[in-house]
Amino acid sequence: MKIGFIGLGNMGGPMAANLARAGHEVMGHDPSAPMPEGVRPAASAAEAVRAARVVITMLPNGAILRAVAAEAIPAMAAGAVLCDCSTVDVDSARAVAGQAQAAGLGALDAPVSGGIGGAAAGTLTFMVGGAAEAFAVVAPLFEVMGQKTVHCGASGAGQAAKICNNMILGATMIATCEAFALADKLGLERQKMFDVVSTSSGYSWSMNAYCPAPGVGPTSPADNDYKPGFAAELMLKDLRLSQQAAAAADAATPMGALAETLYARFVEAEGGRGRDFSAMLPWLATKHNK
Repeated sequence: MKIGFIGLGNMGGPMAANLARAGHEVMGHDPSAPMPEGVRPAASAAEAVRAARVVITMLPNGAILRAVAAEAIPAMAAGAVLCDCSTVDVDSARAVAGQAQAAGLGALDAPVSGGIGGAAAGTLTFMVGGAAEAFAVVAPLFEVMGQKTVHCGASGAGQAAKICNNMILGATMIATCEAFALADKLGLERQKMFDVVSTSSGYSWSMNAYCPAPGVGPTSPADNDYKPGFAAELMLKDLRLSQQAAAAADAATPMGALAETLYARFVEAEGGRGRDFSAMLPWLATKHNK
């Protein structure tokens, strides 16, 4: 299949490379990131999409998505599918889908979970919004790039699922880090804490699969000096998206709001930028009850 891929950074680059290795003809465009192996370079977004059956975007935010879509959509062939894998606000996802549909294109919002490691390994989870016909076209590509795909509903549903998922993740990671910091002060060994909680009612993905304590549980960024698998500033971005969506929907999300506040403090004032989002553990371990 001919694929246009726009946005070849830490996530998009490995995803595009996996598609090329699977035998697809991938033409990519990114103004700054290196071109992945097997991907043909395009000088512009319009050039990258012109002959593509599917166009995949992986971009930093909704404003950039809208700008790229404004260039790409007029250049796409009739009947092609625009599949945005970025994590952006629901309004931007729906606006771009509307523009694509008005131009005779299919449109999907398909944000991912699994981080840089999942992008490289082809084990991402895709949560997808959009029409069933467009989903059917892109489904074989999701299988190359990921291990699980859920068609969540109409346009915007994929972004809604991603925002809700990461609000849970942000709050549970904070609670997990708080529990380890408290265990330290109570004299409980971290390994004993893990042995109990990982098989008890405190079980969570943050504890069992991505433990924030170095040397405890499966290997995680904590074992690599908290170099980011999922950067704290990206968690902050997603939590802000969750609160923007909550305000628009008149939904009460007090835990999500508090998680946003804590990650904002960690990232913007206390050295968390450029570290994994689980680096909240050493940050909390130095704090005193106030």
